[in-house]
Amino acid sequence: MAISFLSRSTSSLPRLAQHRHLIRVMVGRDLALRYRGSIFGIFWSLLNPLAMLALYTFVFSVILKVKFGVNGGTSAFALYLFCGMLPWLAFSEGVSRSTSVIIENTNLVKKVVFPLEILPLNVVLAAVVTQGIGTLVLLAAVLIKGVPISWTWLLAPLLLIPQLCWTLGIGWLLASMGVFVRDVGQFIGLALTAWMFMTPIMYPETMIPAKYQALMNLNPLAVIIHGYRKFILEGQLPSWRPILFTTVLGALVFLLGYAWFLKTKKGFADVL
Repeated sequence: MAISFLSRSTSSLPRLAQHRHLIRVMVGRDLALRYRGSIFGIFWSLLNPLAMLALYTFVFSVILKVKFGVNGGTSAFALYLFCGMLPWLAFSEGVSRSTSVIIENTNLVKKVVFPLEILPLNVVLAAVVTQGIGTLVLLAAVLIKGVPISWTWLLAPLLLIPQLCWTLGIGWLLASMGVFVRDVGQFIGLALTAWMFMTPIMYPETMIPAKYQALMNLNPLAVIIHGYRKFILEGQLPSWRPILFTTVLGALVFLLGYAWFLKTKKGFADVL
C-alpha cells in the first residue's frame, strides 16, 4: 500500500513542471505583495536577518564568548552565524507559512482546475529567493574579510536539493493538516523554535557533547548548514555520507508529503 501511495505521487510530479510559468508568476507576486507599501521594499528581506545577526552576534560572541574555530573572533562568528541563519530562515519561513497557505487562498480552493499543490511550493521558493539574496551579501562579506574565492562555492547550490526536499515535504504535509487542524500553526511555531536551538547555528558543532554527536547527523538542517559552511567559509568538502543520507531521506519526505497533500486536498472545499 505504501509503495502504491508513493508511486501515485511520483507519477503526479510532472504536473509541477507543467505549471512552472504559473509558479514563477506567483512567486514574484508573493515577493511583491509582501513588501508593497513599505519604504525599504524587498530590502527588508536583508534588514531583518541582518538585525537578527547583529543581536545574536552581540549576545553569543561578545557576552557569552562563543567562538567558531580556535582563534575565531567576533567577525568570524558573524560570518558563521550568517551562513547558518540563511538556510535556516528559508526553511523555517517555508514551513511556517505553509501551515496557513491554503486557508489564506480559500478562493482558489473552490476552483477545481487550480493546482493547489503549488501554493506551498510558492512560499517555499519565495523564501529560497530571499536566501539567495542573502547569500550574495554573505559572499561579499567573505571577500571583504579577506577569505579567498574557492571553487567549492560552485558546489554550494547542490545543498538546495536536500533543503528543498525537506522543506517542501514538510510544507505539503503541514499545509494539508493546517486546513483540518487550525492549531497546527501554533504548534509548529514552538517546534521550530526548539529545532533552531538544537541545530548548531549560533554555536559550533564542537560544543555538542560527544554522546549526542551522532544525533547531529539525523538533523537534516545541521547537515545542510555544516555543508554550506564548509563550501563557502572554509573552502573544503564536507563528509558526503551525512549529506547523501539527508538527501535520500529528504526525497522520501518530499514524496510522502506530496502524496499526502494530493490524497487529502479533495476534502479541503468541504472544510473551508
